[in-house]
Amino acid sequence: MRAQLILKRALDVAVAAAVLVLAAPVLLLAAVAIRITMGRPVLFRQVRPGHHGIPFTLLKFRTMPWRPDGALVLPGETELPFVGRLLRKTSLDELPQLVPVLLGHMSLVGPRPLLMEYMEYYRPEHLRRHDMKPGITGLAQINGRQSLKFSKRLEMDVWYVDHWSLWLDISILARTFLRLFRPDGIPEGTSLVDVDDVGLSQGLRQQSHRCAGA
Repeated sequence: MRAQLILKRALDVAVAAAVLVLAAPVLLLAAVAIRITMGRPVLFRQVRPGHHGIPFTLLKFRTMPWRPDGALVLPGETELPFVGRLLRKTSLDELPQLVPVLLGHMSLVGPRPLLMEYMEYYRPEHLRRHDMKPGITGLAQINGRQSLKFSKRLEMDVWYVDHWSLWLDISILARTFLRLFRPDGIPEGTSLVDVDDVGLSQGLRQQSHRCAGA
């Protein structure tokens, strides 16, 4: 197992470095397009739980504009600008995550890093998804992405941790690559409430009410 983990890390570094070098012109073009059409910042940064739940900073290209009050526009509040839609449709907004992969905070394949706030409402078995590094892609991403119910996504994450192998990673990477040519994205109008069947959204609402009353 240790030898496979070493090979997994070697694969992460080799692929991430190669893609960042080869895609450098595309990355630059995307950054310029975001800067011109939506202003600063070009990158979206958010703290997410990593290996063993240790926080790290997730990086993506920003696809949403800012509201007049300085807050980021949320999905469903307004139509995404053309550049944002293009980046999401082509999954180019995900490329900056290769930097945390190089830094060792993420892997190419693993459970997707969700929000820090969700951890408080996980069941004990859900926390095992953090026994491996979070990934840019994973089982849920090749089997429905955000259209899956949360219970199914978490179940797939735990299954991946329990059955991980280097060949499983290679299979997921190959299927992810093929899906780039027929992206399905997020169904129109899908929200957290639509797919949350484990109580995460209810917990977050209770948390926001506590904060508001503090």
